[in-house]
Amino acid sequence: MQPPKMRQLRALLWALALLILPLPEAVAQAAQASKVPPWLLSQLPGAVPVGQGVLRFLGLSVYDAVLFVPIEESPTAGILKRPFALALRYKMRFSGANIAQTSIDEIKRLGRGSAEQHARWLTQMTAIFPDVVREDQITGVHRPGQGASFFFNGRLLGRIDDPEFSEAFFSIWLDPETREPRLREALLAGLAAAGSDTSGPSQRTAR
Repeated sequence: MQPPKMRQLRALLWALALLILPLPEAVAQAAQASKVPPWLLSQLPGAVPVGQGVLRFLGLSVYDAVLFVPIEESPTAGILKRPFALALRYKMRFSGANIAQTSIDEIKRLGRGSAEQHARWLTQMTAIFPDVVREDQITGVHRPGQGASFFFNGRLLGRIDDPEFSEAFFSIWLDPETREPRLREALLAGLAAAGSDTSGPSQRTAR
């Protein structure tokens, strides 16, 4: 038989365990926030990862993708109307020029922007995007109504202060007509589970 003090201690520990399970939402959010690098929190306060996925080509991993969204943002706003960050960690070597050209090709396919804008955006992206090797990370920060900022392994690459460009660029991954719907679903999984509006743009701006 256990001594009375030991039985009391075990009962107290059991009661404490019941109090902390299930994990409170605030604690869960803090745990998520701990996964966000400090430099990104300085750009997007309150950001937490809401979804992640892998882009594959012929069975090979091209990059890992993670979507970060501030927890205080209204869940009723469409994803492209909310600030967020999209981080791509590459698993292959690519030139910056190739990344820029592939991006503009997808923007055109989605019917976003005019020929004049495409030419300008391609020039701007080519000037910003660096060559990447395995495990390099490019993170884009979307600021609705302002534009986009890009970071390479946590270091600022540059900004494109054009709201139409920012929506067009991030539509590559988040538009319902994206080439990679499974990746889009994975990136938006956390928002969908929370009841957020994950719809993309309903209109195209091609001219």
